[in-house]
Amino acid sequence: MPNSRSNKYCNSLTEYSRYKTREVFVGDIPLGNKNPIRIQSMTTTDTMNTIGTVEQTIRMVKSGCDYVRITAPSLNEAENLKNIKYELRKQGYNTPLIADIHFTPNAAELAARIVEKVRVNPGNYVDKKKFQTLEYTDQQYREELERIRERFLPLVKICKEYGTAMRIGTNHGSLSDRIMSRYGDTPLGMVESALEFLRICEDENYHNIVLSMKASNTQVMVQAYRLLINKMEAEGMNYPLHLGVTEAGDGEDGRIKSAVGIGSLLEDGIGDTIRVSLTEPPEFEAPVAISLVKRYSNRDKHKSIKEINGSPIDPFNYNKRESFEVAGIGGTTVPKVFADFSGENKITKKIFEEIGYKYDSQTDKWLIAETASDLLYLQNSDLDFEPPGSLKIVYDYEKWKTTDNRSTCFPFFSSLNNFLDAKEKSPFLNLIEISINDIFSDQLELIANNKTVVFELVTDNIHATSEQRRVFFELINKKIKNPVIIRRKFNDLDEETFQLYSATDLGALLIDGLGDGICISGTDISKKEFAKNLINRTSFGILQACRTRISKTEYIACPSCGRTLFDLVEITNKIRKRTEHLKGVKIAIMGCIVNGPGEMADADYGYVGSGIGKITLYRGKEVVKKGINSENALDELINLIKDDGCWFEPVKN
Repeated sequence: MPNSRSNKYCNSLTEYSRYKTREVFVGDIPLGNKNPIRIQSMTTTDTMNTIGTVEQTIRMVKSGCDYVRITAPSLNEAENLKNIKYELRKQGYNTPLIADIHFTPNAAELAARIVEKVRVNPGNYVDKKKFQTLEYTDQQYREELERIRERFLPLVKICKEYGTAMRIGTNHGSLSDRIMSRYGDTPLGMVESALEFLRICEDENYHNIVLSMKASNTQVMVQAYRLLINKMEAEGMNYPLHLGVTEAGDGEDGRIKSAVGIGSLLEDGIGDTIRVSLTEPPEFEAPVAISLVKRYSNRDKHKSIKEINGSPIDPFNYNKRESFEVAGIGGTTVPKVFADFSGENKITKKIFEEIGYKYDSQTDKWLIAETASDLLYLQNSDLDFEPPGSLKIVYDYEKWKTTDNRSTCFPFFSSLNNFLDAKEKSPFLNLIEISINDIFSDQLELIANNKTVVFELVTDNIHATSEQRRVFFELINKKIKNPVIIRRKFNDLDEETFQLYSATDLGALLIDGLGDGICISGTDISKKEFAKNLINRTSFGILQACRTRISKTEYIACPSCGRTLFDLVEITNKIRKRTEHLKGVKIAIMGCIVNGPGEMADADYGYVGSGIGKITLYRGKEVVKKGINSENALDELINLIKDDGCWFEPVKN
């Protein structure tokens, strides 16, 4: 892309710097500008249950929340926010409260007089979603905007009078028919949906506003936030941003997916408050958010990275970096997973199970899982058995020269010079370690576009993602199309933090189409190497979260809130247990319909609460069965999958 402001979305592509936004006060705790990145979450209790909501709010505050959000789907709940706030203040908790509003402007107007902030969704605050394609003339569209202004203006005036902050929170799954008809189901549609409401606020000289662009699809989410900043800059705006991946799910998958989306933006200094949305009790969310944020307290002290004038990629659309294929790596193939066994003293068939290969002694065959590593680095270790034929074995160069099977064993070179000096090379695949220092060297020019070479990119910079991205930019500008495996090691971390950091750093590259494979490793706080199965799960989880390689069932599961009509954690676990073998199938599990139909559009099937003890099933965004008794709903979901020919029985080991 041209070197201009047309694709600007952060302060710098090479130097860490918080993107400066205006300051917004939420009660006595401001966000944006130079304030710390604030942490928040949302209650899961019935808002009419005052004591339950107060007790849960206190647990959330103790877990690290700066703000607590509470749903107010009707006037009754909005009115009860007064009682909740009173009880909290009586117990000494002054944490600002946020009312979450979707379809009910009158509830928002009441809540804005009580709590410190209201969240409105522009997709359903005034509009109703019927999945209709509408045709508007420019004049008709302006008339629709005027209708929105009339309905939205009372809330703006109340917020301004009471000093109440507002989040205009676009959700990818609930764009209005009007926006969808004009802009499509796109990041641009998400941005314009928010800007329409924001311009009304600006006309009223009301600026106590936070914006969000949430999506379950991490690519869409990141692109939307970047585009929002770009569009705001063009209009002279700089409102703070609330980051979140909506319906991320639970467990390590939910954490990895959240880290990919939120972390990719934090890496570029973007974000003023974050909420990690997990299908778990809300007090479990804040510690994850805190782990994501704390990395950046001293990030500005990183080693300098050579600047670049403009990005050679489009940051608002996904395009995979062009590379040629080398032994199944690169080109149009999915990113590969490279397992590192260099620290193993004794390599057995049993340990291969940790990277997806199980040996069956009765048939003398290897059983290969969907999440089986593609390459294995053995350094100088010996194998006293025949490995799976599909697994590429990589040795250090001197060891490789002593091996017999050159069709499945390949050399690793620790530098460009070592490769150039080597008298013997593989005619199929040679892996060469490079860093940012090599990208500007004469030696690189001698190897560039060698059709047997795959680069393994390393870094020791604490601003690692930007440094490695800078290498990719130089490769693109120099038209060097060798495949690149991204290699990172994360030391002295607990398991969860290892997953969060690796998902952030590698995900931020993969989400931009940079990287043909990944190789991660690390040590825990006792300096012990992480288990190989943890690393393998994490690697495939990152690729899945980036939508670059699908290897398992994906669950788009919303976090619980006061609107939820069933136990999300329990039901998600039941659905996962019955369906987790369905590779590539996306199942949305929604506690209510507030974002349901739109989120179904990003899923193959939807399981949505539609009443007490009642479930509605979706195929995509189409309702298939309404009002099913909850005790039969899971079986009905499976029958629907079977009817579509997408079901197969799980393989029993």
